[in-house]
Amino acid sequence: MDPFTILATLAVISGATSAYGQVQAGKAQKVALKEQAKQEEMAAQSQELARRQELNRALAANVAALSTAGISGEGTPASLALESAKQAGLSEMTIDLSERLRRASLERQARQATRQAGLAAASTLLQTGVQVATLDPGAGGGEGD
Repeated sequence: MDPFTILATLAVISGATSAYGQVQAGKAQKVALKEQAKQEEMAAQSQELARRQELNRALAANVAALSTAGISGEGTPASLALESAKQAGLSEMTIDLSERLRRASLERQARQATRQAGLAAASTLLQTGVQVATLDPGAGGGEGD
């Protein structure tokens, strides 16, 4: 086999190997980001449960304190408790929205990682093609000697 063919073959193998590695790295990053999004969703659910339990404890403590003080659950104490519950609900919605946006961002990053890996692989293959095309078949010196 002449040196040009060997060099061209090695360049093609090298380029293909690099492209394959880039695609696999993109897939691995996508999997990692999707897993991170799942873990964050589970953590968010756990935190939401803890916040709700804390709210329930606080509301129950307020009711107990009011009843032991001889204050009925009507009128101003009831409206204060209702307003507290509304504020807690708004806080929950804000936190939930923030967590959903974070997960959506991770999922977008995962899709983008796959696209970038594909573009990098295509670029590598094009560069390899240019390298092979610019190789000088006469540079090996094997045919004219």
